[in-house]
Amino acid sequence: MFTSVLMIEKPLTSDDVDFVTTLHGDEGASFVVLMQPRGDQADVLLRAIDDVALGELRDAVREGDVPEGAAAQAPARLALEHSLASLRAAGCQASGQVVEDHPLDRLKAVVDESGADEVIVLTAPHYVEEFFHRDWASRARHKVGVPVLKLFAHSE
Repeated sequence: MFTSVLMIEKPLTSDDVDFVTTLHGDEGASFVVLMQPRGDQADVLLRAIDDVALGELRDAVREGDVPEGAAAQAPARLALEHSLASLRAAGCQASGQVVEDHPLDRLKAVVDESGADEVIVLTAPHYVEEFFHRDWASRARHKVGVPVLKLFAHSE
């Protein structure tokens, strides 16, 4: 069985589930999902710049309205439960947790604990962070010791 640590920042869509569960063909898949809620490490200004770069001006204006920190924990738990249920419904083993502190340290620990074969960072585009290699995937490549695949999440 192929084990992937899946780092997400929003609930998986049905397209996301189809995408990640078919990456390795017919080989069985097991996922450890790390839900990264919005918090101190997600800079409002950088998100607004990304929204503008994507032509999503309305989203840029509303960046300050999105829950962060402690207020983001409950929505993150719901997103995690939805994502785990979706992966299980697709026939995969799935467990997970909401990341509260030091996401890259937690990612490394989960990779080591689970004996993961790879890390998949499934995220919306973050152009500013990607340009400076400060996005989760770029930073994880230097820390986890297994291949890191960056995929862009679908939206419904």
